[in-house]
Amino acid sequence: MASILRASRRSLIACGTTINASFSQPQHFAPGAGGFSRALASQSLPQIARKSPFDSNILRILHNEIDYLSVYAPPHSHVTKFNEFMVEDHPGKQWITLRSKFQQNEEIKIEATMFDGSISVPNSGDETSEDVRLHISLLVDIWKKEGGEALEFVCSAWPDSLEVQNVYVFRREGLQSSQPYMGPNIKDLNSKLHNALYKFLKRRGINDELSVFLHNYMMNKDRTEFFQWLRKIKSFIEE
Repeated sequence: MASILRASRRSLIACGTTINASFSQPQHFAPGAGGFSRALASQSLPQIARKSPFDSNILRILHNEIDYLSVYAPPHSHVTKFNEFMVEDHPGKQWITLRSKFQQNEEIKIEATMFDGSISVPNSGDETSEDVRLHISLLVDIWKKEGGEALEFVCSAWPDSLEVQNVYVFRREGLQSSQPYMGPNIKDLNSKLHNALYKFLKRRGINDELSVFLHNYMMNKDRTEFFQWLRKIKSFIEE
């Protein structure tokens, strides 16, 4: 695989930071969801008293935030399977992996980012306001034998739909000395070929339903990562 493809993979998987803290705030989620309890986050505060006033104030704020989230917006355990896909979370990282097989001779691997972008759309109920549609980037690799050629689809997952942007052909092992042909934008193809590529992915379970699942999954992952981020900062200051 040429270095440009590897660079493309890295940029797509790490292109955006996790969504802003505003998407992680507790008002977005129903109380009582998930398995985190108040006891998990609540800790006694004797260490705060031994810190400087400045550090004690930070620790008190962090403690209160963790305590509040554990009650009103606790993340729940990640699912490990969706339809034919096995789901692999990567704690502390901004992406997940899904794996599946198709007709015994094809391997499928999907790498999906956390929310890495958004667009504003008019609010259907109020013309004076706007809604935000969150975006997830996907790399879909499909191959039939190790060391052979593979198809790599670059896709966008919106809250209710999957959009294909490009498809490349590359060899999974080894480096190519020249830059491979990256393929046209799928939107520029004639409608028959455009629709055929979408059907190719849909037969393998890569469809609008997968987009809905990914958005639900990433909402929970964002809560989980935010919760752990708060706890790590608190732990560091406590030392």
